[in-house]
Amino acid sequence: MNSSDRKYRGRFAPSPTGPLHFGSLVTALASYLEARAHGGNWLVRIEDLDPLRESPEATEQILASLTAHGLESDEPVRFQSHCHDRYQHIVDHFIKQGFAYRCICSRKELQANRGRHPHKCRDTAIDVGDQPFAVRFALEDEHSVWQDQLLGPQHQQVCAEVDDPVIRRKEGFYAYQLAVVADDIDQQITHVVRGSDLLDMTAQQCQIYRALGGTIPAWLHIPVILNDQGQKLSKQNLAPALDDTLAADNLLEALAALAQDLSGLSARDSVANILQTAADRWKPARIHLTSR
Repeated sequence: MNSSDRKYRGRFAPSPTGPLHFGSLVTALASYLEARAHGGNWLVRIEDLDPLRESPEATEQILASLTAHGLESDEPVRFQSHCHDRYQHIVDHFIKQGFAYRCICSRKELQANRGRHPHKCRDTAIDVGDQPFAVRFALEDEHSVWQDQLLGPQHQQVCAEVDDPVIRRKEGFYAYQLAVVADDIDQQITHVVRGSDLLDMTAQQCQIYRALGGTIPAWLHIPVILNDQGQKLSKQNLAPALDDTLAADNLLEALAALAQDLSGLSARDSVANILQTAADRWKPARIHLTSR
């Protein structure tokens, strides 16, 4: 069964490294409208995988901002920090089945060897001893071809060893590449709407889906929002937090960034009316294929 044969289930999965900003709102809104236009469910998942960069305050701020903008999850919010046992079970299974391996190479060593592992981590059952080690997924060489619902046919070359993604970091934290696939499968996500900055990860994630026996979702990658310096609008680049008291204005600006029909809508409308009208008119094909 492919994703188009199942009831639509989408999600928005922010990392709580700071409050919600405009770029994140655009992604959240696009994923929400795509789900509503298909009569599907929309879920919120907090990707709190790195306690060194996150704070409880940011999680509370993100959820409060989503609520202020009428973007509420159809099911209880999932926190990835509550899923460590399941992730570890997958890591153990992958190592046992040969889908993953322990890696003691440093980033500097990998860079010096153009991605090849000087300690031959992938090829031998190395004794890591007391050395810190990451766990990497063992990719297969592949020319991956898939269809993006906005960008059209995509071709990505995956190179075994060189592109092998970390699935558990040396510090013991579980990595995005593992957790996102594990939770999309567990939550039966059928469609993923996300920023085009994650486009290059798709082919790698498809191999992890297959290793877990999961159904690969349909993909829709939207352009990222840029700041005045041409950088991706992000917390790292000090993107300002949304003003939740201006929710209607923010939604209209986000709809404009998504090139949607704003006729008859104004900031005097309720958040609920803006979202319902936007869902009724939603046309992802209108989204500009260039960054703002």
